[in-house]
Parts: sequence; structure tokens; C-alpha cells
Amino acid sequence: MRLWLLLPFLWLSLPAWSAHAYALWGEPLYPPGFSQFAYVNASAPKGGALRLVSNQRTSTFDKYNPFTMRGSAPAYLSDLMFDTLLTGSLDETATGYGLLADDVSVAADGLSVTFRLRPQARFHNGDPVLAQDVAYTYETLVGPHTSPSYKTLLIDVAGVDVLGERSVRFRFHRPNRELPLTVGGLPIFSRAWGAEGGKPKPFDQVVTDIPIGSGPYRIGPVKFGKDIVYVRDPKYWARDLNVRRGQNNFDRIEVKIYKDATARLEALKAGEFDLMRFFSAGDWARRVNGKKFDTGELVKGEFAHKLPSGFQSYVLNTRRPFLSDARVREALGLAIDYEWMNRQLFYGSYQRVHGLFGNTACETHGSPSPDELALMTPWREHIPQAAFGPIPQPPRTDGEHSLRDNLRRAKALLNEAGWAVKDGALRNAQGQALVLEYMDSNEGGVRTVSPWMRNLEKLGITLRFRSVDFALYQQRLQKFDFDITSIAYQGTNNPGQEFADLFGSKAAETEDSGNFAGVKNPAVDAMIRAMTSAKTQAQLLPACHALERIIVASHYLIPQWTAGTHRMAYNAWRLAKPEVVPPYSPGETWVIDTWWARVR
Repeated sequence: MRLWLLLPFLWLSLPAWSAHAYALWGEPLYPPGFSQFAYVNASAPKGGALRLVSNQRTSTFDKYNPFTMRGSAPAYLSDLMFDTLLTGSLDETATGYGLLADDVSVAADGLSVTFRLRPQARFHNGDPVLAQDVAYTYETLVGPHTSPSYKTLLIDVAGVDVLGERSVRFRFHRPNRELPLTVGGLPIFSRAWGAEGGKPKPFDQVVTDIPIGSGPYRIGPVKFGKDIVYVRDPKYWARDLNVRRGQNNFDRIEVKIYKDATARLEALKAGEFDLMRFFSAGDWARRVNGKKFDTGELVKGEFAHKLPSGFQSYVLNTRRPFLSDARVREALGLAIDYEWMNRQLFYGSYQRVHGLFGNTACETHGSPSPDELALMTPWREHIPQAAFGPIPQPPRTDGEHSLRDNLRRAKALLNEAGWAVKDGALRNAQGQALVLEYMDSNEGGVRTVSPWMRNLEKLGITLRFRSVDFALYQQRLQKFDFDITSIAYQGTNNPGQEFADLFGSKAAETEDSGNFAGVKNPAVDAMIRAMTSAKTQAQLLPACHALERIIVASHYLIPQWTAGTHRMAYNAWRLAKPEVVPPYSPGETWVIDTWWARVR
């Protein structure tokens, strides 16, 4: 699904209206009747193949249903096979344009949105996309067999009404400007998917049934569990729409899966695929080279973007008794020497993450404003005192700061929390040693964790690195069966209901939710409610800042690092790209959508 459409938006009182698009603030960038998005080449030729490598941290897939809880679906399947009612552009935020729907109408009271479906919209089996399919999709996604993140995301949706063959209305419990775009971004699938004898079977039993979506690609040749090919549908119903013009240019998108990161890199150098995105600074700086790079066949490209920085972090599972004390969690963070790591391991290519909302209007600075204090003060007993001062910054080890000083501070915090070194290990009053496990699905992750492990040893803390198969890794995450892991949280310009899944108390008790840290704090719940109920941006920003202050001061997460560019190596002899790089391009998705095969 298009993730930027699932980002929350806020309700602003408006008269009832209908239009070709729905915007958070002001008017959409593109007017009614626009011909194409500005960053595409409408004359791009169709044909050829794009050979990709899966960047998922899994060596296999075992299902075609990306919406159920268990198992792994192939990379890119959701984006390529399922259209949505609305779709976003890559050169603005907070706007959705009609795709399956040609009209979106919002009620004057903000309590409902109605979509009118395009008569030409078709599923892959030739059936028309009807209001009943939209209703079926919604009811399935909030049902018992899908990820609970959908239930959290759609918690303020009261229900869906089929008004006519091609007219569907979503009703809301309360006015919330996010919801028209949230429901507009749901991936729509056919009622016939997985049906047997005309009746749908339980959705968790829809596993290897070929999806019946309405997107530009279908599943082609497959080595099940290994490689997959998506083939462009020559009869794709939306191929001439303005929101699709100049896009989906490859006849075939081949996705190869490699079990090993080294094998993946060597396959790129050998020309086995056309494009690879790099997340390892060491690989990018030292190992992305060879004959094909020397000849210009392969090119290293760094594409700048204006996306939110996100908050990639070490996640501390507070459900574990040893990690329930914020002083212990803060001490663990003080043992990370990021400045040394950036010099020695990352080649100076990253910036430290500072909070939840970096590179957005919600990014928090300084001390709380009166509006922030008004939100936080009623919950003071549940909020760390540090949240009421200047927002805490990650510890540094450069300039006047040093690792030695940080470790002294960590030792004092641990002693205050009842831990002391005895018999060569840090122990609590019961004599238990502070031994923790860091879980990863990538053996290479030990390289970045090892310096932290060595520094923790100086405090008497043992941190063990545990590499597990991706399937087991995923299963343990779903059950919150870990001490510490890394999560690359995506950022957002317009935070809202999805933060209830990440940090809400109800999600902390819900298996397979996104609340990996186990945050269960009524103050956090209150700030999330304030975000989602805000009627103006002026009301949104204090709520964002207050939430960020509480999460940062509680040390649920240890911030890692981010970059302002997409690093991609690509085959310049086989691929061509538009001249314009859209500012909100999500990496390889931009390539899939807008590049094309070069004719030689």
C-alpha cells in the first residue's frame, strides 16, 4: 500500500464539498484535469524488465497475502497489485488524488466521507470494482485475521455503507481530518479473492491464492519461496489516468532473493540485477566498486530527499523486568559512543536521530511552550521531570563531552536504581546479574553492536548478540519476545492515529502491534488523543511536541542514525530515469513507478 496515504491527517472544519483530491491544508498542488505529475516522463516507453533484489531481511516468502499476521509475503507485492481509492504524489505531502475513486466528498460535520468509484475500474479478473468490494476490504482488514495495526489505524471509523453500486460512505466516530485519507489509502481487493463455491473462506486461510487486485501488475513466473516476477497488465484499467501517466513502464519486474548480504552485493557487481539500495555505509564507501562501475555500466547515485528523518532506534522492551526502570534504560544509552561509530564505521555519512519528528514541523526544540505545558501538566505524575525542561539530547562523546564522563553518569544512575558491581558483574539486590540479549535477523549487525557491548562491559553489563532466522525474528517480535532490537521507524509530516499502535497502552497488550517497547502510560495516550483530535495545525504542533518530549525523556528508545539521501547503485546502460527527482521520493518505489528500460 502507499504508506504516505496512511499517514494521519487532521480535521479542519469545512463545508461539505467534493473534489478530485483531498488536501490537509489549503488546495492540492495539482488542479482538476491536470495531465500528469510533474516529476514523470509522460513519453517514457513501455517495455523491458527491471531486475531488483529484495531488501527485505528475509531469505524467502511463504504466502501471497500481505495483510494477515503470519508469514512473509514477497517484496513490493502490495504496491504493485492493489490500487487504492486515493493516491499520493511525490512532490507534496498530505494530499490524495482520485485513483479508484473519481470524487471524494466530505460531510460538513466531518463525520463521514463518500467516494464515487470510476466506472472503468477493474480487478485483474475483469470484474468491476464496486462499492461492495470496498466495504468487504474494510471489514476484512478490521476483522480477526489481519494485523492489529489496521484495527488501531481505523479505530475511529464507525462503519461503512454501500450507497449504490459505485458509491461508498465511511462513517466516523468523531471529526478527524486524517480519516478521509486514511480510508482513501486502504488497498482494495476483490470479494472473489479466496472464495470457494461463491463463498469467501476465512481470510487467514487465504495464503497462496493469487491476489485479485486492480493494480498495474500481476504475479508472473515464480520460484515459490525464492524469486518472483511481476508482469505488467497490458489491460490495466488506469494506464491512461493522469495519476498513472508516465508510470509503471516496465513489462516485467523481477525480484531476486539472496540469503546473504555478501552474495547480494557480488550479484550486483556481476550484473545479475539492475538496482540495489544501500543501507550500509561501509558497503557504500568501500565495496561498491568493480569493472562494471569502471566502465560506467553501473553507477552510484545519491538522491537527496526531504522526507522526515524517522526515528530508527534500539528498542528496549520494558515488559522485561530488567528494562522496566527508566534509569537503567538511560544508562544503556549513555554507553553508546555514536561519534566514534560515525567516524570509524559509518564514514561520517549519518546524522544522529534526536526524536520522533526530525525534519518536520513537529520537530521539538528547547523548553515546553505554554500550550505544551497545558497538555502535560494534568499528567505530571506520569511524566518524567526531564520532559518539562529542554528536550533531552542524545549523549555525545566529542568536544567537551567524553565516553568516560557518560559511563560515570551511567554508573550513578544504575547505583540509584539499585544495581552494583559484585563478583565482576552488575547485580541487583537479589544478586541477579544484568544480562541482556540483542536480537537481530542479520549476522552482520554484530559489527555495529560490538562497540556498545564493549562499553557496557565496563559497567558490568553483559549484552549478548543473538542472530536468528528472519521467520523466527518476526515471530518473536510479534510476541514481544526480546530484550533489545532495532526498528527503523518511518517518519511522518502529519502524525496521528498510527502512534496509538506504536506507543498506545492498548497496543502494549496486543500481540503483533507496533508497540514493541511496551509503552503503557496514560500521559502518552492523552497526547496521542490530542494529536488526533486537533482541528488546526496550531493545535497539532503542541501535542506532537508534548508526545515527543515524553517518549524521549522516558528512554524507551535509544536513537540511532539517519541520512538525507537515498543511496542506490543502478545499471545506467539498462535503465533511464526522469530528469526531476521528487522531494518525497521513497527510494526504490520511485524507480519502480517512474523509471523505464533503456533501448540500446
